[in-house]
Amino acid sequence: MQSIRHSELYNEVLKELNYKFGDIFIFNGFLISEIKEGVSFSWEEHAKRIINDVLDYTKCDGKDLVYISHRIYSYSLVPTDWLKFFRNSFTIKGYGVIGYDDLSFVNTVIENLFFKKKIRRFNSVESAVNWAKSIDFLED
Repeated sequence: MQSIRHSELYNEVLKELNYKFGDIFIFNGFLISEIKEGVSFSWEEHAKRIINDVLDYTKCDGKDLVYISHRIYSYSLVPTDWLKFFRNSFTIKGYGVIGYDDLSFVNTVIENLFFKKKIRRFNSVESAVNWAKSIDFLED
């Protein structure tokens, strides 16, 4: 499990956003986050800032973007903060999680209680990116 920065996929990055708490890689139609070890990811401290920066760069409203969480590090998040995301009228086309351990997928089950669509889970970056790039994928 390597960072997007050290993969062939990095050649497709349109913009890289670097924060003290993690890195965001913006591609055509999707973005990949890599949140750093030990971060307690929340709406107020992290997500709101990322959303504003991504939407400012892409000049879109987010509904045509796919968000992929590349969980190469261990961190926690506040799953109920998805409710704040939706309360602020944000939406995304799809949400995928690339996890490399059982805990990552257990956390996804909890997140899915607060996320309005199905969270797709992947074991590799390649499969997540192929899903995000597919024009006609349907959330089930």
